[in-house]
Amino acid sequence: MRVSTMSVGPMDNNAYLLTDGDVGVLVDAANDPTKLLELINGTRLETIVTTHRHPDHIQALVPVAKASGARLIAGTPDVSAIESATTLPLEGVWDGDFVDVGTERLEVIGLVGHTPGSIALAYTPEGGPAELFTGDSLFPGGVGRTNNPEDFDSLYHDVTTKLFDRFGDDTVVRPGHGAGTTLGAERPHLAEWRERGW
Repeated sequence: MRVSTMSVGPMDNNAYLLTDGDVGVLVDAANDPTKLLELINGTRLETIVTTHRHPDHIQALVPVAKASGARLIAGTPDVSAIESATTLPLEGVWDGDFVDVGTERLEVIGLVGHTPGSIALAYTPEGGPAELFTGDSLFPGGVGRTNNPEDFDSLYHDVTTKLFDRFGDDTVVRPGHGAGTTLGAERPHLAEWRERGW
């Protein structure tokens, strides 16, 4: 599977085009639809995955969806908010679901805290390393922004148990903004994140 990354919009959102042959999946149609459609050109875009409901991650969803006819997916608890903002019909997914990219497969992992329905996608090729598309739930230096201690506790728990406890240190993290990292680079700091509460 090939991964192409494009930074779009005033908040430097990462949009990821995942392709297997001429078939593709777009992770976060965040902004700049013209640039995204140029990136997608020549790819049969089957699915657009929205990692969570925040407005900066859906600014280009309507034009890219209409141009491509792609299936639209988001974490089930965030679907209604995205549908309200875009008037597009979405399919909800959560733990145990998969998104196909041609002959490849991405596992859906629900990560509650940044929003109720934030999701990550895990790609685990034979021979590794795994890749995690984490939206705004995990960045270099910490978990994503939360609004209260309960949300932080939820997100910290989900990120540690569903990501750090499952995947190896060589796992690549591809976040919703900015540079990537690996789980190995972040793992030594988990106790620090827990102590500071963000």
